[in-house]
Amino acid sequence: MAAPGRVAAFRLPPLPTIGEIIKLFRLKAQRQLSQNFLLDLRLTDKIVKQAGELKNAHVCEVGPGPGGITRSILSAGVEQLLLIEKDARFIPGLQMLSEAAPGKVRIVHGDILTYKMEKAFPKHLKKDWEDEPPDIHIIGNLPFSVSTPLIIKWLENVSKKDGPFSYGRTQMTLTFQKEVGERLTANPGGKQRSRLSIMAQHLCSVENCFVIPGQAFVPKPEVDVAVVHFTPLVQPKIQQPFELVEKVVRSVFQFRRKYCFRGLETLFPESGRLKRTEQLMMTANVDPTLRPFQLSMSQFRNLCNTYRKMCDEDPSLFVFNYREELKQKKKKRNLLKSTSQPEQTEEEDQL
Repeated sequence: MAAPGRVAAFRLPPLPTIGEIIKLFRLKAQRQLSQNFLLDLRLTDKIVKQAGELKNAHVCEVGPGPGGITRSILSAGVEQLLLIEKDARFIPGLQMLSEAAPGKVRIVHGDILTYKMEKAFPKHLKKDWEDEPPDIHIIGNLPFSVSTPLIIKWLENVSKKDGPFSYGRTQMTLTFQKEVGERLTANPGGKQRSRLSIMAQHLCSVENCFVIPGQAFVPKPEVDVAVVHFTPLVQPKIQQPFELVEKVVRSVFQFRRKYCFRGLETLFPESGRLKRTEQLMMTANVDPTLRPFQLSMSQFRNLCNTYRKMCDEDPSLFVFNYREELKQKKKKRNLLKSTSQPEQTEEEDQL
């Protein structure tokens, strides 16, 4: 019996194990969807613990599958749990969980990449961006095939303060391939430093919480899995539009093993390319002989700010597409009726 004045902790009634649910509904992980089930409830509890205090919180779980993490979230005493599952085979098992927690679970059969998160939670939960994060959390054991495009989409939402971040600085606890987790948190000079490192770290505080060995999953993936926690920053480290930052960062890492000068050249049309690249690097005070993974966040900020000024002076710069320029050059070469097949350029080979 609960002590007077205290609310008893929520407990799920006795339920079939996750393994039994899988057998009962004849569920089988589909490799083409990169599905992997986590059956160990001690590990699902550990994942949910990384999200922080969930008592009376509103949580969205992405891709709950057979419901292992779902049970751990419900056991944490959440107020409401929204489940977004694309695979219809899992819905009956999730409905069983919903019936075991009356009034707490809402199931959406849909794709998280297209689901409108702006209306997913009650309006009263909204907080100003400068305040503490709202009592809303996103948790998910993501299929590998969707994890990177989804986090890029959500980072863009963070930048624009829309989607799940229209409620404030909503926190996320998500799984990725170990290598992707290392990229998300890599420091300057690290071998995993990449476009993903800059895009995530300039918008969020990113923590690589712990690694789950592959053998903990069914079927066992060929890689280990990292659990990563994100908290959006009050002020982004680069205060420029998401599209501009992504264009500069993507260009820098275009030729990862070459000097950063080489990638930055792709921001400019062939006519005047060298002069404009030199102008960009001199104004931003960036050493052109540094490799992309050696650049600090402040150097990326300088590059983005300088490029923005150059685009303001010449609006055609921002819409310039290096790949499109290469395609046009290739078309022109193909129009020349020569007996020998033109060789592929180094740029085309690397791209």
